[in-house]
This record gives sequence, C-alpha cells and structure tokens, in this order.
Amino acid sequence: LSELGSESAKIKAMGIMDKLSIDKTVKVLNILEKNIQDGSKLSTLLNHNNDTEDEERLWRDLIMERVTKSADACLTAINIMTSPNMPKAVYIEDVIERVIQYTKFHLQNTLYPQYDPVYRVDPHGGGILSSKAKRAKCSTHKQRVIVMLYNKVCDIVSSLSELLEIQLLTDTTILQVSSMGITPFFVENVSELQLCAIKLVTAVSDF
Repeated sequence: LSELGSESAKIKAMGIMDKLSIDKTVKVLNILEKNIQDGSKLSTLLNHNNDTEDEERLWRDLIMERVTKSADACLTAINIMTSPNMPKAVYIEDVIERVIQYTKFHLQNTLYPQYDPVYRVDPHGGGILSSKAKRAKCSTHKQRVIVMLYNKVCDIVSSLSELLEIQLLTDTTILQVSSMGITPFFVENVSELQLCAIKLVTAVSDF
C-alpha cells in the first residue's frame, strides 16, 4: 500500500490516471475502502497496565502498522480522485466519507495527543495518560512512525482541499470537513498541519 500510494502520486502528477480502465479503478477504490476501514477506529494510545514493556511495545507497533497501512490506502484513494479529468464514477461517497472518518479519528486520538500535551488525557478520567517517565520510555521507532503518520495525514488534509474544488459533497460531509479544518488551529506544535488546514478551510468557504 505504501508503494501504491507513491506510485499513484506519480501517475497523478503525470496526468494519466484517466487512461486507466474505469471499472478497474472503481474496483481498486472499493478495495482501498476496506483497508481504510481496518485502521479507521484503532486507538494507538492503549495502555495495558498488566502488560510488560515489551508486550506493550509489540502491541503498539502492530496497531501503528495497521493505522499506517490505512493512511496509505487513504492517500491512494485521494490521489485517484484528485487526478485530472477523472470520470464521475470514481467519486464514491462511501470512500470519501471513510477517508474523512479516518483522518478525523487519528487527528483527535493519535496525533494531537502526541504533539500537544493538552490532548493527552485519559478518556476514563484518569488524568494525563503519559507521565514524563512513560514519555521517556517511548521508543524512537514509535516516534518515527508517528512523524511518518503525521506527514501522511497532512498530505491527506491537503488533498481533501483539492477534492472539494473538484467534487460536490453532501452537507453532512462538508460539516465534518469544516470541523477537521478548524481544530488544528487550537493545537500546539502542528504548524505543517495548520498550513494544510488553511487550504482546506479556504476550499470549504468557496464551496
């Protein structure tokens, strides 16, 4: 999926995506939706108090692998849809909604807590999830994966603004996109995401 994401970006840049078979392209989009769905609601902040440090790291690595795979599926789908001269058949509402659902969930539950301590709160009311000791315990591997995911999500947000300029979306979808575009301005340490969000909010206002 990572390779598919980078190759779809190249094909989009070359402007030849519309030369592919429409039936096959739609089939690929439907398969991508299943891959997006796989990681769209996975929490990466699970903390099993009874697990050993190694078990917790393995668990997190497994979850992050699925979440990253879904991000690649999102990017591939959005690259297809935002390529020049694409037919209406590729703008599949379920796929668009799944991409937005994935992006919103992982901004709120994965990336914001990693970049801004204010968002690092235990949903069960236990206060801050990560003490300084626990943060220090996080492996550099995990941090690299988070940065990679952050960059992918920035690309997705930026590409969604392109999609808004191409395709009419439902009012419900526009509301979701609007909230996704506004929230980054209340989060610290996400300047790249904020730049992408400016494009998204501008596209929504022109809608």
